[in-house]
Amino acid sequence: MRLKDVLAGVPLLSFNGDETEDIQGIAYSSKNAQPGFLFAALKGVKKDGIEYVEEALLNGAVAVFSDQAKPENFPKTWVQVSDPREALALSSANFYSHPSQKMKVIGITGTKGKTTITYILEEILKKSSFTPGVIGTISYRGPGMNVPAALTTPEALDIQRILGEMHAHGVTHCFMEVSSHALDLKRVIGIEFDVVVFVNLSGDHLDYHQTMEKYFEAKKRLFFLNHKKRTAVVNGDDPWGKKLIMQLSKGTKTYGLEPGAMVRGENFVLNEKGIEVTVIYPEGQLSVSSPLLGKPNLYNILASMAVALTLNLPISAIQKGIASLTGVPGRFEKIENSLGLHVFVDYAHTDDALKNLLETVRELNPKRIILVFGAGGDRDKTKRPRMGEAAGTLSDWAIITSDNPRSEDPLAIISDIEKGIKKTGTQNYEIIPDRRAAIEHALSIGEKGDYILVAGKGHEDYQILGDKTIHFDDAEVIREILEARGGI
Repeated sequence: MRLKDVLAGVPLLSFNGDETEDIQGIAYSSKNAQPGFLFAALKGVKKDGIEYVEEALLNGAVAVFSDQAKPENFPKTWVQVSDPREALALSSANFYSHPSQKMKVIGITGTKGKTTITYILEEILKKSSFTPGVIGTISYRGPGMNVPAALTTPEALDIQRILGEMHAHGVTHCFMEVSSHALDLKRVIGIEFDVVVFVNLSGDHLDYHQTMEKYFEAKKRLFFLNHKKRTAVVNGDDPWGKKLIMQLSKGTKTYGLEPGAMVRGENFVLNEKGIEVTVIYPEGQLSVSSPLLGKPNLYNILASMAVALTLNLPISAIQKGIASLTGVPGRFEKIENSLGLHVFVDYAHTDDALKNLLETVRELNPKRIILVFGAGGDRDKTKRPRMGEAAGTLSDWAIITSDNPRSEDPLAIISDIEKGIKKTGTQNYEIIPDRRAAIEHALSIGEKGDYILVAGKGHEDYQILGDKTIHFDDAEVIREILEARGGI
């Protein structure tokens, strides 16, 4: 593709070189540059792509774009753009021939529930005559593709490549988790969304966004991207959802439990077997059953149904799809055993998510709730004492351990959490910094009828200790320990 066509629609400040240059590919990492490539010099948190232009040229790049003016005596084509991240998103969409225009793309944003909603919608699609693809926290998957996810929402170039591959394999609908980071970093500019979904908002990523208002503003961008007419689906029960609804057009579809929601849950039953709910919607009502547990999943079901109805998917497929999803990796994932223990792994890594998890389990009438949890290093520190407070208030026994300490001292993180747990006045907790030892201890003190919750990492199969990343999978560790005890 000619460079001129790759850059179509990209706001340029200056152009020095050959616009007919034949571009073979785009790279934002100099290591990935090859002969005939366009190199995008992006500013990162720690490094600036401008420092890697020389390496990109050595690897064969024939053109570069940056927000800086052309260096003296630069031997190749130099394009100065106003915003390199926007330029990467738009040029990537051009290079891959706008795959989002050739399928339905549904973007889902919010703090909690995005992953589960993509799984429910994927099941609904499988029960219909359509073919789903998913880009999300756990994996990027579709026909002929199942790649573990490095980021919830990949870089703009990678999203367009994945969408292109999905289209080539016959995907008709792509369900995409859209993170606040991705919106802030303009990764989804150039994607033509058909439906955009707001799930909820609670404290997370405040190390990055600083305030809840800025976090909301980042999420909100999904609803005002590009100019294509799209349908917004919003949780009308969420306070931030209510705020968003006030700013959107009249065509917004709402879901929830409160009166006035267009897709509304009524007469619901939540127990250890799952969820039963009657869903009222403009054209009628539907009785829905799901083996998923707890009120957060009730909201995930309502969100999924609102999207499915917006997409005019068959009612029978909606009902069967919701009923067929037995679980999501690392999302209140049950670890079966023969010891009478109810053991779950969950991704809850914020105070609000931890509170929701514990409240969900409390409604299942447990004998005791034994909680193993920690908090990630180099991330929002303000949530740590609040997580401790939730644990002290809502669990019967809490074990504070390490999560991903990264560059921080694990004991310092644990101390931050302990401040919150002490605030509740409980003595029912202990500190075991080694995560495996903490899990092993929780399983050893568990009795028949107890609920043992291992929270924080969910589907992750690694632990970051300093500058090392080791293999660590909570579910795998639990199964190993239970197997050694003859419990599996």
